[in-house]
Amino acid sequence: MRIRQDWQLYLFLLPATIYFFIFAYLPMYGIQVAFRDYSPGRGITGSPWVGLEHFQRFFTSNQFGTVLLNSLELSLYSLLVCFPLPIIFALMITQMQNMKVRKTIQTITYAPHFISIVVVVGMLNIFLSPRSGIVNTIVTALGGEAHNFMGDGGWFKHLYVISDVWQSLGWSSIIYVAALSSVSPELYEAADLDGASRFQKVLHIDLPSVIPTAVILLIMNCGRIMSQGAEKAYLMQNAQTASSQELIATYVYKMGLINNQYSYSTAIGLFNSLINIVLLVIVNTISKRLTENSLW
Repeated sequence: MRIRQDWQLYLFLLPATIYFFIFAYLPMYGIQVAFRDYSPGRGITGSPWVGLEHFQRFFTSNQFGTVLLNSLELSLYSLLVCFPLPIIFALMITQMQNMKVRKTIQTITYAPHFISIVVVVGMLNIFLSPRSGIVNTIVTALGGEAHNFMGDGGWFKHLYVISDVWQSLGWSSIIYVAALSSVSPELYEAADLDGASRFQKVLHIDLPSVIPTAVILLIMNCGRIMSQGAEKAYLMQNAQTASSQELIATYVYKMGLINNQYSYSTAIGLFNSLINIVLLVIVNTISKRLTENSLW
């Protein structure tokens, strides 16, 4: 009965439903490749069933501990740095009184989002070149020694996160700026009557206004925490640092598309997805109990 009354709204949902059914749910049929010794000539159903053989191979391989630890370290490091900074940036932007300066800063910080990851990694290689890079030029001018940052595995995570902050800070802050723009002016007027300072307004009005949005985004980020940065990490890898930069996502790419081990790579990818699902459920449950904000 309710569907008949609001059939126009359900009609609007139909294209998105069809899209996700075709491109998100139908491909799940291929998950069984992880449990078969897949051969393109035999097809999925014609390939022999091997059960958990590929999972056991991954768990007992020398790469398991390395790629799992690298993925966790990079994902947590990126989350701890990249998640709160857009909130802080949005709070700072909304406090600016000069609209021209505010719009200029927003435009400058939004622009890097539209730069290709390939270009970003190329910029890193140019700026950090030990011979002609601007960073090493400044270091040597100050009396230091030139350093091959891109060839030093210890710098990989720092360079990854710093470049990620530069590229995503402005764009990620848009949703928080939108949330702050919807705050009722009456709250600020009441705060002025009570003699609240600007910092107190931010602490007691602005910050609580963005917390629900921040919690939802945090839950969603935790749901893909193990799948971040495959493209950039792969492009930043080189022969000197490949072992310290190997992630689950890049390992899946190499095993599946380069070495043609389709079943093995599918099993690793499925394991990675299961970790993301478990983290999503755990974080969502904790958020629901502590803040009453959750995805479901």
